[in-house]
Amino acid sequence: MDVSAYKPKGRIEHKHLLNLLDYSAFDIYEILYLAQDLKNAFHRGKKHELLKGKTLAMIFSKSSTRTRVSFEMGMHQLGGHTLFLSSNDIQLGRGETIEDTARVLSRYGIDGVMIRTFLQSDVEALAKYGSFSVINGLTDDFHPCQALADIMTLTETFGRLNGLKLSYFGDGNNMAHSLMLAGAKTGMKVCICSPKGYEPNPEITAAAQKFGDVTVTNSVEEAAADADALYTDVFFSMGQAKDPKKEAALMPYQVNSDVLGMAKKSAVFLHCLPAHRGEEVTESVIDSTHSVIFEQAENRLHAQKAVMCLLMGKK
Repeated sequence: MDVSAYKPKGRIEHKHLLNLLDYSAFDIYEILYLAQDLKNAFHRGKKHELLKGKTLAMIFSKSSTRTRVSFEMGMHQLGGHTLFLSSNDIQLGRGETIEDTARVLSRYGIDGVMIRTFLQSDVEALAKYGSFSVINGLTDDFHPCQALADIMTLTETFGRLNGLKLSYFGDGNNMAHSLMLAGAKTGMKVCICSPKGYEPNPEITAAAQKFGDVTVTNSVEEAAADADALYTDVFFSMGQAKDPKKEAALMPYQVNSDVLGMAKKSAVFLHCLPAHRGEEVTESVIDSTHSVIFEQAENRLHAQKAVMCLLMGKK
């Protein structure tokens, strides 16, 4: 069933968003429908304080513009409160275990924790030992909130997801992993195009392929042909040192006018931002009429608000 034919029920049977492996297509559709409702209310200036009195703690081991602002403003618009906790401000940065941190935060009545960190195991431990909902704001393995905002943007653009071809170019990183899962589960054809040695994790690829049409290729031409959406990310994720060998391998996978010309005329360009113009994408593409990067950025706010409501809003 495509998202356009789905009838929302207003709930999902999940406490956490750790990745999208255990989320069904229907769970994802619930998020998309609520996100659109919240976006409409936001643009009409209509109050929607669905999390009034709730508190979200935000743990940042990796800094961010979009993640911090979108979650903080999202909770404010939903009538709730946020606590910003950087690794420099809490004992995690001084050797306290994630398990102990989870137990302590549970005693303070926290309703949810968004964590942006390196290890996926930290997110999972926080969920295991805490009494609150946990939202993965980014790890080295997954970026589910961004992928939800991305498919929300594609739904707005095309009115559907089923059958669309989404082609990702570059390092097979956390963004590639989450796009494979989100796309496969919602009926999209997902093609990951990476140079040899930089393909996505084969175990995550195999898991995504069980849910739908996912291919991995080294051919830019194969990936770009008939694509409805072109996607890329920075060559070096946060915390990675710049490696000339890796940069040389990835440069032929830059999204430029030639690559855009291989895709459908109606194709859109996506990027999770921040972008390094002239590296993974040229200005001729990122500033073109095909680019929907700022719609994507805004949709982080609405998709995450929907996630928080569905996870934290339960009685």
